Amino acid sequence: MSYTPRNTRLYNQAIEILKLSRSISNYLVYDLAHLQNNGSENPFVYFTGDIVRQSDSLAPEILKAESQAFQDDRLRHAESLDRLTTSLYRTCERLERAESNGKDFVRILRREVRKFRRLQHKWMMTL
Repeated sequence: MSYTPRNTRLYNQAIEILKLSRSISNYLVYDLAHLQNNGSENPFVYFTGDIVRQSDSLAPEILKAESQAFQDDRLRHAESLDRLTTSLYRTCERLERAESNGKDFVRILRREVRKFRRLQHKWMMTL
C-alpha cells in the first residue's frame, strides 16, 4: 500500500535534498579522502555520510507523520523531522569548514535545507 503525502511541496523538497546530498557526498568523499600531513584521515570525511543518512530519513518521516491517526503520534514524528533537519543543517555548517573545493555545493545544500525548514514549519501547523 502506497501513501501519497498531503503536502507534496515539502515531500518533493525532501527528495531534492536527498538527491543533492548524495551528489555532494560523492564529490566530497573523493575530495577529502587524501591523508593529512600527519598521516591521519581528514575528520570531515565522516560528515559526508552523515548528510546522506540524515537527508535519507526526511521523506519517510513526513509520510509517517501524515499517516498517523492520532495527533500525538503525528507530532512525535514531526518533532523527529525537526531534529533531523536541525542536525542536517549543522552537519552542512561543519562541512563548509572543510578544506575542500566542494564548499560551494554544501552552501547550496544548506540553502535548500533552509527552504525545507520554512516549509516544514508551515506544515507542522497543519498537523
